[in-house]
Amino acid sequence: MDKTKNPIQTKVSSISLENRRKMLLTGVNEVLSFNDEKIILNTVLGKLNIKGQNLKMNKLDVKNGDVIVDGYITSLIYNNKKDKKKRSLIRLIRRKRVE
Repeated sequence: MDKTKNPIQTKVSSISLENRRKMLLTGVNEVLSFNDEKIILNTVLGKLNIKGQNLKMNKLDVKNGDVIVDGYITSLIYNNKKDKKKRSLIRLIRRKRVE
């Protein structure tokens, strides 16, 4: 029997956060944008928004997928566009039923 591999299962992603001041990430595919208050990364698990103060990327190794972020980290949020599209479609269907 031929087993197909799930791409999420074959690539590892991890987050290690020390005292909200230093974060080590693996599984990063690319840096989409960054400044001292917000970093957006494309990871193997989806888009990751990192918010904080005085954020700096001290190590960036896209070949291996490793990133180290220093600064005061206030939030980490994974975005899943599929869910947003699905929610929008459900809202549209509900509106049509009401009309």
